[in-house]
Amino acid sequence: MAFAGTNILLVLAAMLVWIASFWLAATPPPVSLPQQREGVQLTATGMADLIEHSGLPMFMLDGERIVVANAAAREAVGSHTLGQDARVLFRHPTAVELLSEPNGGSATIEGLTGPGSSWQMSRQPIDGRYSLIELVNRTAEIDVSRAHTDFVANASHELRTPLASIIGYVETLVDEGADLPAEQAKRFHVTVLREAKRLQSLVSDLMSLSRVEAEKHDHPREKLDFVGLAQRSARDGAGLDRQDRLDLAGLEGEILVRADEKQLEQLVRNLVDNALKYGEQGTPVSVAIERGERDMAVLTVRDRGEGIPAEHIPHLTRRFYRTDPGRSRAAGGTGLGLAIVKHIVERHRGRLDIASRVGEGTTVTVSLPIAD
Repeated sequence: MAFAGTNILLVLAAMLVWIASFWLAATPPPVSLPQQREGVQLTATGMADLIEHSGLPMFMLDGERIVVANAAAREAVGSHTLGQDARVLFRHPTAVELLSEPNGGSATIEGLTGPGSSWQMSRQPIDGRYSLIELVNRTAEIDVSRAHTDFVANASHELRTPLASIIGYVETLVDEGADLPAEQAKRFHVTVLREAKRLQSLVSDLMSLSRVEAEKHDHPREKLDFVGLAQRSARDGAGLDRQDRLDLAGLEGEILVRADEKQLEQLVRNLVDNALKYGEQGTPVSVAIERGERDMAVLTVRDRGEGIPAEHIPHLTRRFYRTDPGRSRAAGGTGLGLAIVKHIVERHRGRLDIASRVGEGTTVTVSLPIAD
C-alpha cells in the first residue's frame, strides 16, 4: 500500500487492525477460580479432575450455567447437562430458590431422575460467580421409611381386628352372665378361641418375618438333605386331617443344600399349607424335588385350585397382600406366609417363582443351590 502511494496514516491503521486480529484469535486463558488453595489457583479443568471420580453427582456452576459435571452426575441425569441452565435442569421451585440463595444451603428435589425418585441437593458458593452443587440419592431411604410405615399400619389393622372381636364377645359374656343361653355362650366361646388362635398365628408370623429379615445377610453353612426335610415338613404342614391329599411321589433320593433347618422347614410348611387351603377340596397337592439346571435343587408345590389372576401374581409376596381377604381370613391365613417364604429364599441365595392359571391351579417353585 505504501509503494502504491497510499496515505501513510491509512497504512498504519491497516497494520494495527492486522496485528489486533492475531491477538483476538489467540486462545483465551482458562477460566480460573479466585479461591486459592496452598498457593495454587484452581481452574475449571482442575475442578473437573478433582470431582470426576466422586461417588456423588457433583456440578460446578458459572452463575446459573453448568460448566462441570462429574461421571456420577452424567450417569444420573445425562451428559446433556453441560452448558445447560441449572434452573431448567432441576425444574423444582425449591431448587430454583436454592440456586438464587447467596449463602447456599440444601433442598429436597422430587422426581429428578424418574417418578418416585428423591434427591438431597446441596449448594456451596465458591465466590460471587462460581458455586458447587452436590446431589445425594435419598430414594431408597424414603422407600424403606414408606414400607415401614405401611407395614406398621397394616400390622396394627390385622392385630386390631381379632382383638376387637375377642373383646366384643367377652364383654357380652361378662354382661349377660348366667342369662345367656348355653348354646349361644358356647358359640361365643368358640369364636373367642378361634380369634385368639388367629392372633397367636399373626404374632408368630410377625416374629418369624422379623427373624428372617434380621438374618438375611447371614448365609447358612449347614448341609441338609432337602428331600428328607421336605417329606417331614410337608406332612407337618398338612396335619393329620389332610394327609390323604398329599402327593409326595416326587420326593426320593438325597439332595444336599446349605440351609437353616428351621427356616427351610417353615418354607415347606407354608407352601404346603397354602396349597391345601386354597386348592380345591378333595384334590391332591403335589410336592416334588429334582435336580435342576446350574446345580440347583428345585422344589415344586402344585395345587389344583381356582388359580390366581395374572395381575395379582407380582404382589403375592408383599406383606398382608391377599387376593381374596375374606376367604383368606376365613381359612386362617395371616397374609404373611409368602412374604416369609420370599425372605427365606433370599437368605438361601435361591429363587422363587409363582405360576398360576385361573381354573387350573397354582405352582410355586423354589430353587436352591446344591451344596458342593
